[in-house]
Amino acid sequence: MTERGAARRPDHLSAVPGSGSPPADAGDLLRLVARGDEAAFGRLYDLVIPRVYGLIRRVLRDPAQAEEVAQEVLVEVWRTATRFDTARGSATSWIFTIAHRRAVDRVRAEQASADRLMKVGVASVDTPYDEVVDEVAGRLERQQVRHCLDGLTELQRQAVTLAYYQGHSYREVADLLEAPLPTVKTRMRDGLIRLRDCLGVEVTA
Repeated sequence: MTERGAARRPDHLSAVPGSGSPPADAGDLLRLVARGDEAAFGRLYDLVIPRVYGLIRRVLRDPAQAEEVAQEVLVEVWRTATRFDTARGSATSWIFTIAHRRAVDRVRAEQASADRLMKVGVASVDTPYDEVVDEVAGRLERQQVRHCLDGLTELQRQAVTLAYYQGHSYREVADLLEAPLPTVKTRMRDGLIRLRDCLGVEVTA
């Protein structure tokens, strides 16, 4: 046989269907995968993984996550191949539907995780801030009260301190100061008015 004749001879091993070569169609491969054919799964993987990855990559944008989800999709295809129904569409459509659903699920999971972290972050920032503000405000108020108490007469300061800082009743304050009850009430009233003015407290009518 001449070299020209040999060049025109058809390649029967790769071009004739049904001669023992494995099918290259995704549907045929998927049917074999459903029967547990690992070799068919390998061929199906090589056939669809570029498009599966591309689809997921457009949804997730992060290459590492896209690769991870693409692997998950093919694992799901291997596990659920028996559920594929040719009456409901092509094998590639079925696989791409799984891929799109998985990608969207990953986006939602990432968003939910980010929301949780944001809430935790806000809470962790607010708590120490409020504690500091409260502590500073408390110290300033205590300093202001001490300053204003120093502005009262000795008798007014004693009456107010016994009643409002030590919890004694007017009658008990009168007994402790050995003074008539009306006098104690007058001292208390005058002392509170001066405290109010000193602290800048507005009294509503």
